[in-house]
Amino acid sequence: MASGINESVMQRKLVWWWVLVGAIAVFSFAGQASSDNAPDPNAFYRYGTVAVGVILYLLLLSFALLIATGLDLREAFALRRPASWRRAALIAFGAFVTMWIVAAILEQIFHAGEEQGLDPRQLSVDVLPPFLLNVVLAAVLVPIVEELIYRGLGFTLLAQFGDLAAIVLTAFTFALAHGILDGIPVFFVIGAALAFVRSRTASIYPCMLMHGLFNGIQVILGAAT
Repeated sequence: MASGINESVMQRKLVWWWVLVGAIAVFSFAGQASSDNAPDPNAFYRYGTVAVGVILYLLLLSFALLIATGLDLREAFALRRPASWRRAALIAFGAFVTMWIVAAILEQIFHAGEEQGLDPRQLSVDVLPPFLLNVVLAAVLVPIVEELIYRGLGFTLLAQFGDLAAIVLTAFTFALAHGILDGIPVFFVIGAALAFVRSRTASIYPCMLMHGLFNGIQVILGAAT
């Protein structure tokens, strides 16, 4: 990936990546701090949530692409097929089950899903269209962009310090990005599991699928109960 790119350029790109994820964390915590009320249980039933989400995540993706300018994007974001989809599926399945169990246990303690707003009120027919659009947002666009930023570009830039450092640091910044102090342990476990899959498969695609499946199940279960 770094062919033709000297070390100083790579270091500057890493600095800018830290600026990006740091800004995401700061704005997320600031947004939580400025909110006087609990998360809106009706947010997933509004078209406005979809519109704001699409704009925000496309903006974040544009910043990530800007940072990666001059790099081989396929390598920078790990946009490559796993060497073996069967092996990748087994790794992802094991990581997903472990992630789900540990996150579920921690969720009972910290209630990160409620704080994040992933537990909407029970679904009704009249709000089905905006709800489905929000499910697509949460299960498709959000995982794609977040994986490209953290397990894609971030992991690639941090891998110079070793895979363990890349796993831990991307998981920590991913946890901070949600802006929920009590939720840091939950989101760290999720981020670490995703980064582990990225490390073992050298591909971002299994991570996107895992992340999307997790988000989709969480939202649907939250609306169904």
